[in-house]
Amino acid sequence: MTRLAVDWTRCDGHGLCARLLSESITLDEWGFPILTDAPVDEDAARTAVSVCPALALRIEHPARTA
Repeated sequence: MTRLAVDWTRCDGHGLCARLLSESITLDEWGFPILTDAPVDEDAARTAVSVCPALALRIEHPARTA
């Protein structure tokens, strides 16, 4: 399962991530992303991470247990 995380020290609230992943990200009243717990399509997540103008978005993979 692919999940996204935001580096809040970098995020400037451009909102591009929400436009690309509207099913997984909404914006608060100031334009900053609100991430849902819904799984994100890996390819769509990679695209959103790569186009983030502030480099604030990253993909997190859960730790695998043995």
